[in-house]
Amino acid sequence: MTGSEEARQRAILHPRTAAERFRLEYAPVPPDLAPFLAGYWILHWDLDAPHRQRVLTYPVVHLTFATGGEAQVTGVVTDTFVREISGAGRVLGLRFRPGGIRPFLDGPVSALTDRVLDIEDVFGPGARTVADAVVGESDVPAALERAAALLRAVGPAPDPAVDTVAGLVEAVDGDPELLRTSQLAALAGMSTRQLQRLFAEYVGIGPKRVIRRARMQEAAARAATEPQDWAALAADLGYADQAHFIRDFTASVGISPAQYASSVRSDQS
Repeated sequence: MTGSEEARQRAILHPRTAAERFRLEYAPVPPDLAPFLAGYWILHWDLDAPHRQRVLTYPVVHLTFATGGEAQVTGVVTDTFVREISGAGRVLGLRFRPGGIRPFLDGPVSALTDRVLDIEDVFGPGARTVADAVVGESDVPAALERAAALLRAVGPAPDPAVDTVAGLVEAVDGDPELLRTSQLAALAGMSTRQLQRLFAEYVGIGPKRVIRRARMQEAAARAATEPQDWAALAADLGYADQAHFIRDFTASVGISPAQYASSVRSDQS
């Protein structure tokens, strides 16, 4: 697994159970779509009983094509995303870069936040025909190429602001010392208010939420792999006190850090 794939895996809560329930693969995007897309992902499952998977998502938009004909655009999710899978099936996902969907929209990415839209609502009524072809194509590379053709048909010009916001989100993921909006604004060379407007327009949530999400993913990953001193972890993540960290973690994941760590240990026993 590459470093970038390991980073993406941080979003999956209860990773061992997840690995037993489904197979998640990744594929690179064609160069002409790289200004907009971060990558493809392919989810396969074949289950005897339904499984509900919880994901602490990244601040990006996804275009998905699922078994049964479902084709949707999922905006940035501010809390955790939960999906139930059952029987046998497949989802093909196009993961936009942070801000990467903005050139395809008539308005800000924040209009999609916490919303799941049918593909026609974003790409027009003709997208339904493409979706049916993607879902009906058994060969994964061919299906992904059909999906790529939908984006090429829109044909927006690359937007330099996408590179800016994607770089800032990457900086947050890669630098655990980036803990405050003011630090990120200084890195971007703009005021805090300018940064907030940029993120609303291109990312869909504010920089404070992006920073908190990265820190919560880090906390969940560490809780899943080793015993923790919660007060020390809170301090590492920039919290002034343990109680604030626990409130944020519980709001993001749905259970407290200690409960999450205990549930992960149960998965592994």
